[in-house]
Amino acid sequence: MMNHNFRRAALVFIAAASLHMTPALAEEKPLFELGVAGGVGYIPDYPAAGQSHFNGIALPFPIYRGDFFRSDSKGLLRGRLVHSRDFELDISLAGSLDTDSDDNDARLGMPDLDHMAELGPRIQWTVARAAKWAKIDLELPIRAVFSTDFSSVEHRGFLIEPQIAYQHGNFFDSGAKLKLGISALIADEDLQDYFYQVDAPFVTSARAAYDGQGGYLGSKLRLLLQLPLSKTMKVFMAADLNSHHGAANEDSPLYREDLTYGAGVGLIWSFYQSSQTVNE
Repeated sequence: MMNHNFRRAALVFIAAASLHMTPALAEEKPLFELGVAGGVGYIPDYPAAGQSHFNGIALPFPIYRGDFFRSDSKGLLRGRLVHSRDFELDISLAGSLDTDSDDNDARLGMPDLDHMAELGPRIQWTVARAAKWAKIDLELPIRAVFSTDFSSVEHRGFLIEPQIAYQHGNFFDSGAKLKLGISALIADEDLQDYFYQVDAPFVTSARAAYDGQGGYLGSKLRLLLQLPLSKTMKVFMAADLNSHHGAANEDSPLYREDLTYGAGVGLIWSFYQSSQTVNE
């Protein structure tokens, strides 16, 4: 059976790795695309986890490039409030699948981490254009995080992830798209509790009680590379290096590693593209 936590991580991973990065020059793209994205990777179970899992996933990959409503790699569904060549403000929805605690030694016997959704505003500002196809972006998403087991919905807190990223839309004149970004994750106490708190019923000889603290969650260095194989097919590769040194909850028994990493490769097949196009 597929590891549930990998399914959660892979959903985020594939959406990020399949970025349709906006090139320095505008180009005509289909208004609507329908496709499938699939990949394999080795992903940490949760932030600062002591275990990772290797597995694969495939899922539908719709894209809609409307003036206001959008569905793309920046969010499952978003409303673009302000958009110009160098600035974008939107309200977006993203999500991730559940985590089975029985697959992780540190969380064994604890409640699973449910399906999660993130909703909130995101700012993207191009602070520099280095060349014809290259730019440097500053991104600031602020998300309210919710979890659900489909019988109820719980608000889990807030997450801020400022990021600065270098993007190149035609790397080595190959048509490849590259993104190298570094970000910091800051979460409030409610969300940190969801990952790191240990309540009395779940205390064991190897797992002491712990009350989570809000603050710094970690930093991420992410490299994404997307290479077109044809008009309808692309291959992507991704690598993450996650540092949790100095995180607010280093003392939690669920906090196991200061440094974690993930890597993967996948394929995107767009089997339908609308005849109507937009200038992106």
